[in-house]
This record gives sequence, structure tokens and C-alpha cells, in this order.
Amino acid sequence: MMAARRTLVVDGFAPMAAALRAHFDARFADPTDTRDDRFVWDLWNVPGQYTALRTPAYLYFPRRLYDAFHQRLVWWGRRVLGCHDVSPPWMSCYVNGCEQRLHGDLPHGQWAFVFSLTDWRRRTFRGGETLLLRDDVLDFWSGFRSQRAQEEPQLVEAIAPRFNRLTVFDPRLPHGVRRIDGSMDPREGRLVIHGWFVQPRPFIEGPLAPRRLSEGIEQVSRAMAPALEAGLPVAGLLSLGFRVGAGGLVGPVRVLSDTTRAPAHEEPRRRALVRLIRRSVQRLRFPATAAGSRVTLPLVFEQG
Repeated sequence: MMAARRTLVVDGFAPMAAALRAHFDARFADPTDTRDDRFVWDLWNVPGQYTALRTPAYLYFPRRLYDAFHQRLVWWGRRVLGCHDVSPPWMSCYVNGCEQRLHGDLPHGQWAFVFSLTDWRRRTFRGGETLLLRDDVLDFWSGFRSQRAQEEPQLVEAIAPRFNRLTVFDPRLPHGVRRIDGSMDPREGRLVIHGWFVQPRPFIEGPLAPRRLSEGIEQVSRAMAPALEAGLPVAGLLSLGFRVGAGGLVGPVRVLSDTTRAPAHEEPRRRALVRLIRRSVQRLRFPATAAGSRVTLPLVFEQG
């Protein structure tokens, strides 16, 4: 299985999805109701760029229900991405005329996420997909073929916001939301919770002492220093996963996700760097008492 470079899609992500959706529907069951908790929406309108209704998700739902969802999201981010937390999530509702045109999220976080509460199977609207510009477009001329068709499916990846689907993507990619054409009823719109995974740092499950892991990271840093000092222009987040086995030996090192990017002519050197890092982590040795630990190790590369 190849590690994610652009997107991760997890269906059936949260067991509390139906309860979150039910709470939203209950607020709009009677359109004439004027109770206080209905008046929480901001109309986010930047002409030519963004139009949607939004509200802080963590203030919208009952505390216990939202906390259960939030904890699941954070735990998943730590294990899979090596990101310790998430930004305060928004909830956005898209009704007729709402959209997000292409843009990049810099520097909000290492990964963006969209969790859908949209009743996608019974939708009455058109549009609403998350749109991501394809890599072939971002590096259009390097592989250009004049006889190849270039229509929207070849230029843009469209991901449907199916109910209880978590979509995670590299926020540096130009992305947006296809315009909604349909009802003005919020219950018949596109409903999502979204934000960014932030604070990449090692995540340890088990008896491995953080100090011992820090010592190992220093060894890995020394091993990859020559490639970086030679001017390799690489930027992004590389997250590795491994277990500590008997005697403190490191088990197979997996690339969990990898958003590192370099110019096309430097791609062979970027790949070589990733291989070098994996070998360096594989050679680490920890105290025998660390056996049974599971580690997610994120490494951040930045270009000024």
C-alpha cells in the first residue's frame, strides 16, 4: 500500500456521526422557530472567492457529543499523521449559490480535513464536491502531450462529501468546493466540519521514553544532513510509523503519509532522501524495556 501523498479518505469515520446530524436537523425542524440557539451562523461572503454559512463546530453541539468526535479526530491525527492536535474546527453549510473557488491554505496546518454530515445519497442539489487541482496540472508542461484530452476530470480531482466520510488532503494544493445549485433549506445542503491537523510531533504509545526517541531523532537528523546541506529544495511533512520489538530493535518502518515535494528535476534526490531516512530509523536501537511501543514519527521540511 502506497503512503498518501495528496489525500486520505476514510469512510465510516465516526460512530457519533448520526447523532451530530440529528442535532443539526432538530434545530431546523421548524423554520418558524426563533429560539436562541438558531442564531449562530455567519454568512461568509468574499465576492468571487467564498460563500457559505459557518459557525464554530465546538460551540454548536452538546459538549459531550462534540468532545467524543473531537477526541476521535485528534487521536486519528496523532496515529496516522503525527499531528498532535487540530485547529478549532468550523462547521459550514452550503445552500444554493454557495461555493469555494480554488485557493491554497497557507500556513494553517500540515493537513486539511473535511468531515461530512451531508445526506449525500438523498441530496436534492448539484455540486458540493471537494475539488483538488491534479498534480499533472501543477506541473503541466513536464508531461504535456498535445494529443491528450484536457477536460475537467483530467484537471481536477472531485471528492464527494459522503455522509460520515473524512477527507484529508495537503492544504497547499489549490482546492475548493463546487458551487451548490439547489435548495435554500439548510437540511438539504452540504454540511461539513472542517479544519487543519497541526502541531506535528512524535507520538508514542507504550513504554519508550521520549528522551530515548529524541536521541534517535538526532541520529536520523545527522544522517540526512548532507543531502539537505547540498541544497535539496524539499518541503512538506513525512510521517513514519514503526514498532519497537524485542531487545529494543525497530520493526519494519512504514511511510504513513508523505507530502514532501521538490522540483521535478530534484524528484530522484527527494525519493533517495526518504529511503535514507527509513534506513536510518530502521537502524535505531532502543532499551529492551521499550519493547512493545508504537511510534508515529513526523519530520517537517520547510523552504523559506
